[in-house]
Amino acid sequence: MQWANFLHIYQPAEQQSDILEAIVTQSYRPLLQGLKRHKRVRLTLNVNGALLELFDRDRHHDLIDILRQLGREGRIEFTSSAKYHAFLPYLEQGEIVRQVVANNEANTFYLGDAYRPKGFFPPEMAYSEKLAPIVEELGFDWLILDEIACGGDGARAVDYTKGYRIAGTKVRVFFRERRLSNLIMSAVVRSGESLREAMPEDSGASRYVLTAMDGETFGHHRPGLVEMLFDILKAPEFEFITISDIPRYYPEEREVVPVTSTWASSHEDIRKGIQFLSWSDPDNPIHAWQWDFTALVLDEVHAMDPRHPAYEPVRKKMDVALSSDHFFWASAKPWWSVEMIEVGAFRLLETLRSMPGVTPEKLEKARNFYEHIISTAFNWQRSGKIRSMMREQKTILRVPFKERTLGQGGGER
Repeated sequence: MQWANFLHIYQPAEQQSDILEAIVTQSYRPLLQGLKRHKRVRLTLNVNGALLELFDRDRHHDLIDILRQLGREGRIEFTSSAKYHAFLPYLEQGEIVRQVVANNEANTFYLGDAYRPKGFFPPEMAYSEKLAPIVEELGFDWLILDEIACGGDGARAVDYTKGYRIAGTKVRVFFRERRLSNLIMSAVVRSGESLREAMPEDSGASRYVLTAMDGETFGHHRPGLVEMLFDILKAPEFEFITISDIPRYYPEEREVVPVTSTWASSHEDIRKGIQFLSWSDPDNPIHAWQWDFTALVLDEVHAMDPRHPAYEPVRKKMDVALSSDHFFWASAKPWWSVEMIEVGAFRLLETLRSMPGVTPEKLEKARNFYEHIISTAFNWQRSGKIRSMMREQKTILRVPFKERTLGQGGGER
């Protein structure tokens, strides 16, 4: 049986050095050194260009060297993505292309000819129908989405003996197996044997396995999981392949129209039309202000003359400010961080302040957005609203894990 495992590693631009050092020590270095030792293992990896720049900044050059070596040996297949982890369904085409081009430039600079991406990873596996033609135009062969995007029915809809192609395009789409991925991340699966036992009863040897997870899960979010991962990867019954290998083994394809979703979307979210709840909750005023603030600043950036000496520095600030992190950490269902919320709002404010010729009215509007966002976040925290939302989430999590893995998605944070 073929197993294509996908890992995604990312840290926000300008991540604090002490935090990065901890993640490198706990997760990235043991993970990459383990991949180097276990020569039988092959996998597909997304490493955002922003993270490679952080490795360079803090002199973790050994990690870049290992990535480059494993890529050249064909043991790691790299994907492309948005450099600063932007939430692509809410961006216009020009901004999506800019993020992807910047990511490719950074990856090529650090990884050289080891970086030959055929596939595309949309951050958070966030998909809307406008994405497929953009991915095709950028020259990618495939993208990866969560199984829930295949008709909204998840594993029940995906046939893992076949490939899929997005209707109206030449772009292939591969669907992550949510339950198996979650079982590995939660350490319920600890060996090749337990992985086989966790697979659907009708799974025969003539199908492939496709798991996808945040790399930081192993060692950083969950200590000890790096060793456990390599115990699973020792299983002799699996042949480890990259995602791009799948069509060679399973050439038969079906056409599909993926559902708007993320790897955190539930069936209920899709039914209600709130697939992007963690980034744009209709009941969350902070989210509304964040997106309105983003639109205000982005409109001003678009109005700038690209020939102006200040344009490139401003444009770079805007690229970083489009990160999805501060939206995610303002969701409070359950993810919450006043610090990350403030960082995102301040980046937007500073981007506008650094632009020449912005009217006092626009600056005042921006300051109001910033103050509304931060004051509301602190009020929610002081008032106990966040604790209440956390308790509601814990109630949801009392559902048996076996059932929850089909309804809850996403990666660790």
